[in-house]
Amino acid sequence: MFTLLTALPLALSLRDALEDHLGSSLAADDAADGVNYDWWQEFSAQASGLGTTFTPSVIGFATTLDSVSGLLDERRLITPIASALAIYVMGWLFVCGGILDRYARGHGIGAYGFFAASGTFFLRFLRLGIVAAVVYWFLFAYVHEWLFARWYVTATRDLDVERTAFYWRVLMYAIFTALLAATTLVFDYAKVRIVIEDRRSMAGALIAASRFIVRNPARVAGLYLLNVMVFLVVVGVWALVAPGAGGSGPSMWFAVIASQLYILARLVVKLQVLASETALFQQSLAHWGYTAAPLAVQAGPPVVQST
Repeated sequence: MFTLLTALPLALSLRDALEDHLGSSLAADDAADGVNYDWWQEFSAQASGLGTTFTPSVIGFATTLDSVSGLLDERRLITPIASALAIYVMGWLFVCGGILDRYARGHGIGAYGFFAASGTFFLRFLRLGIVAAVVYWFLFAYVHEWLFARWYVTATRDLDVERTAFYWRVLMYAIFTALLAATTLVFDYAKVRIVIEDRRSMAGALIAASRFIVRNPARVAGLYLLNVMVFLVVVGVWALVAPGAGGSGPSMWFAVIASQLYILARLVVKLQVLASETALFQQSLAHWGYTAAPLAVQAGPPVVQST
């Protein structure tokens, strides 16, 4: 629901831009019935802002491939998309504390306990998020440039075989992806330790998370690979059933429903990752259901004694 509310203003803005450009022309009927590539090219040529994102890559599985390509190739986000992403991240940081607290306790905590935990850990996660933003900025601003603009160029400058150059680029992608994965793991387990051990120092949580990963490399890597495999299965199913460019009527609603189910499946995988990481940490260093902080309980109504 939060994802839908975050994306809704962007969707309405893009709808208005498309409506203004189509008007009551014959191209509007063609666009409603299918794909009018001539009109699409005309719209793309004059589009600005959010309209520049309306490309063929928004159709079906191409959206997933475009997202991965944009991440690995350090494609800049336009301001409306970046703003929506920032709002989504802030919302996720808020509920993440309640989610981890629920998983750590191993039983229902109620709406009051969930939102109390979310509020308790939000500022801590926000501070941790600032550190994460700096680290990711360094990776994309400097490490990405070192890998692709320097090392890759140097390694392939004198090559005359295109296939070898392709292998070098795949190697650069593999190195950069591994760095992103390692960074994500450290910050994930830092969140887990913040919630379970009620840590207030973000530096201490990061050091403790790194120490846990170093001391349990096989278990952490094995769990990570298992979660990646589950995610790839979801992406593979989406690749098989993702709708193409359809028209109005049932095909349009099938495309909408399929897309929403894919988003829901990704959310389930994300929650599974948090749950499995919490369980692994508790199994390794604590015990199931252990949390240092007591569960927040809503106070009942005051009792007035009569004399």
